[in-house]
Amino acid sequence: MISALSRGISRFVPRRADYSALPRSWRRDVLAGLTVGVVALPLALAFGISSGVGAAAGLITAIVAGLVAAVFGGSHVQVSGPTGAMAVVLAPIVAQHGVGSIALVTVLAGVIVVVAGIAGLGRAVTFIPWPVIEGFTLGIAAIIFLQQVPAAFGVTAEAGQRTLPAAYGVVAQVVGNGDWSSAAKTVGVVAFVALVMIRLPRLHPGIPASLIAVIAATLLVTAFGLSLATIGELPSQLPGPVLPEVDLGALRTLVGAAVAIAALSAIESLLSARVAATMSPTGPYDPDRELLGQGLASVASGVFGGMPATGAIARTAVNVRAGALTRVSAIVHSLVLLAVVYLATGPVSAIPLSALAGVLMVTSFRMISAATVRQIIRSTRSDALTFVVTATVTVCFDLIEAVEIGIVVAAVFAIRSVARRSSVVREELPGPHRPGDERIALLRLDGAMFFAAAERISAAIVDAEHPHVAVVIIRMSQLGMLDATGAHTLSEITRQLEARGITVIIKGVQPEHRDLLANVGVFDSLRHHNHLMDTLDEAIAHARSHVAA
Repeated sequence: MISALSRGISRFVPRRADYSALPRSWRRDVLAGLTVGVVALPLALAFGISSGVGAAAGLITAIVAGLVAAVFGGSHVQVSGPTGAMAVVLAPIVAQHGVGSIALVTVLAGVIVVVAGIAGLGRAVTFIPWPVIEGFTLGIAAIIFLQQVPAAFGVTAEAGQRTLPAAYGVVAQVVGNGDWSSAAKTVGVVAFVALVMIRLPRLHPGIPASLIAVIAATLLVTAFGLSLATIGELPSQLPGPVLPEVDLGALRTLVGAAVAIAALSAIESLLSARVAATMSPTGPYDPDRELLGQGLASVASGVFGGMPATGAIARTAVNVRAGALTRVSAIVHSLVLLAVVYLATGPVSAIPLSALAGVLMVTSFRMISAATVRQIIRSTRSDALTFVVTATVTVCFDLIEAVEIGIVVAAVFAIRSVARRSSVVREELPGPHRPGDERIALLRLDGAMFFAAAERISAAIVDAEHPHVAVVIIRMSQLGMLDATGAHTLSEITRQLEARGITVIIKGVQPEHRDLLANVGVFDSLRHHNHLMDTLDEAIAHARSHVAA
């Protein structure tokens, strides 16, 4: 028992094998870490601001959470930090409970994710259908874009207002007033940043376009003396760790928010790690260890004054494309951002908010794959509807509810499809016809007999249009799925037929169905225990003996 417990714990502990490729890959890892750090800087600042927690919190999260997740996580190339999806979830929490609540929510959510990892829930993400994932991503991209509309027009949105009405209100206000004097400046900065980010990668894909666009926009704003809102003062050193104060009253109100954040953190991190595993030659990832690492990362981030962290798909993709093979690249990425805190907070604080808004707007478009959207829309009507419903609920209501509703919609369509493929087929008896064979009904159950198909199958078996039938043989060798409802229905069918004087013979019960049928009482409902057969020839011979009698 002790050895089993030891093996279980060792799964989650960092080990030397995590860095086995380092002797031959350290140069590539360091270079990849530098590249990701440069790319992550404007995104960390932007997501911190858009969440309402602040640019400093975004930067701290990228440093602390990125380092902890790199060491303890289950992926060799995952890069963690603040993300757009998390910023979307945090914004209403900040508006409702204040910035002071974020530290407690972050630690709570981290603890929940740690428990999920230890409990082995990492594989649960495989149950989320592809249309739900893509619909969720599309919804997140739309929200990120809409969140930046106020900053793009140089207007402050009303706190606590939903994203879509807030964006519409800002546009209506600017257009209605017709005062473009201030809005033109911020819109111009956004357009400049977007143009640089779109054009530069065409020259060379390795160019950190977002960072260059932000630097160029900041220099232009300073050179022309434009008075625009900027990031403002940032800490010149990493703050010390402080445990958040626990107020029982506040704790009760924040538990729901922490659960939602934990769910999002787990889903996004596992999806990102799964994508990274398909892109990188480093092999598979450990989903349970990944949850543990992400949970510890959020706990550490909350203690240092940051926000919840998740695996970041965009930064992870940059890391893989830059040649990363070990966790050293993600560690270097955090060290690069740490150097910015100690050496470059002055220049960073002068970055215009509209420049970061431009970065996020372009990023939101890059999150959407037009080819993927076309593939889903053209696949099946049920998958297309699941995709549209998930995206719509994400934008208009709530992110976690969107995933839940999307899974439910997909499950309903999947159950409906399986139920439609389930059927009862009446077969002819093999071999030459014998007198009395017309009084034997040979019925084959195909597909699945479960709660969604049981009643329809029952109606097909209990066929009142053939009153001359004396024996019914039910073939179950082709039955793929059976649940308690299906077994109970089969028991009721047998009792009904036997009550009408019709002998029921069950043939070909599969081993995995035998215990369920016995426990529900199907075998007890047969007239005789010999009416449970293994072969078709045996079942037909016994049925003919009944007819002859």
